[in-house]
Amino acid sequence: MAITGIIAEFNPFHNGHKHLLNQAKGLKVIAMSGNFTQRGEPALVDKWTRAQLALENGADLVVELPFLVSVQSADYFAQGAITILEKVGIDCLTFGTETLLDYQNLSAIYRKEGLLMESFLQDLPKDLSYPQKAQFMWEHFAGIDFSGNTPNHILGLSYAKACAGKSISLHAIKRIGAAFHSEEKEERIASATAIRKHITDQVFIRQSMPNADLVLNSPQVTWENYMELLKYHLVINPDLTNIFQVNDELASRICRAAKNVTNVEELVDLVATKRYTKARIRRILTYILVGAKESPLPESLHVLGFSPRGQAHLAHIKDKVKLVTRIGKEAWDPITQQADQIYQLGRKEIAEQNWGRSPIRFSV
Repeated sequence: MAITGIIAEFNPFHNGHKHLLNQAKGLKVIAMSGNFTQRGEPALVDKWTRAQLALENGADLVVELPFLVSVQSADYFAQGAITILEKVGIDCLTFGTETLLDYQNLSAIYRKEGLLMESFLQDLPKDLSYPQKAQFMWEHFAGIDFSGNTPNHILGLSYAKACAGKSISLHAIKRIGAAFHSEEKEERIASATAIRKHITDQVFIRQSMPNADLVLNSPQVTWENYMELLKYHLVINPDLTNIFQVNDELASRICRAAKNVTNVEELVDLVATKRYTKARIRRILTYILVGAKESPLPESLHVLGFSPRGQAHLAHIKDKVKLVTRIGKEAWDPITQQADQIYQLGRKEIAEQNWGRSPIRFSV
């Protein structure tokens, strides 16, 4: 049986995600972000609720991406997620994209020309952002043109790089419905952005996502739930450069801008530049919020949930991979668990995220 991997945030799970799962073949394994996402934002609802939604809509196994994989730029996000899915034994990666291309061929190009491509990146002007540099690199070596308005496609290119030289086939699915960041409610398949923005419109939410009550009845958070806590960290931390990926320039810009803002988006707007994208600034603010330091990634896999087929697969790989199915006195990944404790502070109704939690067992 084919083992298909899907890398996801499901923030939140919607009809487009259900379509993607329906297109995947065989045993479906999800490597899912935890309580903070790749763009540097707290997830709308917690990781257990999102894992439950995935299992109820076709997933067989959900494993968690550690914090320092989840909250990373596209290349590091992809590389970390593929490393985890390799341990699970996938032979295919399925993903949605705005632009259908031969990603397998692009992966082969990177396998052959990777050193030259990375050298090309390093020689580009330093005032360019990394996404801009990556765009020039792929245009030069593969003749493809794209813009920053195709985030799924950009991730697809990162998956192609991460899978170079590996026995993983790439299966791209055309993304359907609203544009990635569209806030419109007219589309049958609305974007996750629109769902988060209009979460109080229950009619819209129920038509935009399956099993909507799971989200509607769960504690919901946004960055604003953590703004005062972020300010507290900025006050008590005299040297932000001890935080993951914060340099002197960013530390100075963030501390200066924070004195004149009332919300996170204002802070991001003031700190972002051509070189430092808004997504990167949100990630940096998330690192500050969580107190993230550079640390090794866990070797073990944290299992959030499984179907009967997923449970059978876990039994098949348990002698090859260290699995964590219940977090007790011994930490799985200290920085992820620290991030989860911070996440819980956003709403008092948010349940314990780690201690004593067991995987969700889903059966039809």
